[in-house]
Amino acid sequence: MGTPQFALPSLEAILATGEEVVAVVTQPDRPRGRGQVVTPSPVKELALAWNLPVLQPQRLKDPELISRLQALAPELIIVVAYGRILPHEILALPSAGPLNVHASLLPRYRGAAPINWALIRGEKETGVTIQWLRYEVDSGPIFLQERVPIAPEDNFGTLYDRLAERGAALLVQSLEMLRRGIAVKLPQDVAAVTQAPPISREMRRLHWELSAREAAGWIRGLDPRPGAYTLWQGRVLKLFGGRVKKSEGSLGGPGTVLRLTPPGLEIACGQGSVTVEALQLAGHKRLVAAEFLRGQPLIRQVLE
Repeated sequence: MGTPQFALPSLEAILATGEEVVAVVTQPDRPRGRGQVVTPSPVKELALAWNLPVLQPQRLKDPELISRLQALAPELIIVVAYGRILPHEILALPSAGPLNVHASLLPRYRGAAPINWALIRGEKETGVTIQWLRYEVDSGPIFLQERVPIAPEDNFGTLYDRLAERGAALLVQSLEMLRRGIAVKLPQDVAAVTQAPPISREMRRLHWELSAREAAGWIRGLDPRPGAYTLWQGRVLKLFGGRVKKSEGSLGGPGTVLRLTPPGLEIACGQGSVTVEALQLAGHKRLVAAEFLRGQPLIRQVLE
């Protein structure tokens, strides 16, 4: 069970092992992109390429869906970024249990956006967890974990891809252990739980009163998608490639565009400053900072 690009390496890895995949469950086709063309999920496209049965229920408690899954009699249900909470009726189906690939070191960053929040919070490492699913989100016992360092140049896109690959490798390791009769179930430390809620549009707007480290974290954590933004002359301006330029000191009013530097456009924060490599006005294409300035006089302007 999975939907976005993140789930593809896991499905590919399972197929490469020769395991029998009796069905793939993914979310219904939805309008996507600027043209809002109804498009299948990446997981559906891969499943169809392998001639696998695809189920796309509107409701997970649909009796017809439950009956069909019961008839398949799965040993395992593997969930990778499916995007919905599974009801008890589905969780109880597999004889070996339901497994999930989660993109954090549980119990840290439970929820829908663990990769974003690890970057936003300035973590130096994160990881992937194979957990046994329970109805309460991301609360199940831990099967396996792998730590993954976060490089200074990482953003959401690069870390997303790397964790998807590491999660797939760890999933294969879990399947090998299960074949040998090894099923680890380590309880999570409830005292160490942190949350990773969905990123709302309001959250994506930068607050320049933040420190440079905090502002850079928000830009990195939303780069390249969905994109942190600020307002300039009432227009939405997305920012990419955020880095701390100076970590301390008052360099101007928060949000003041100071100068163009080799790493990018330097912008004052509540403490210190950040540089951004690229910018994108709403309705326009993304441009590197120097190119953007040729058409837009941003220097000494204040972003809101």
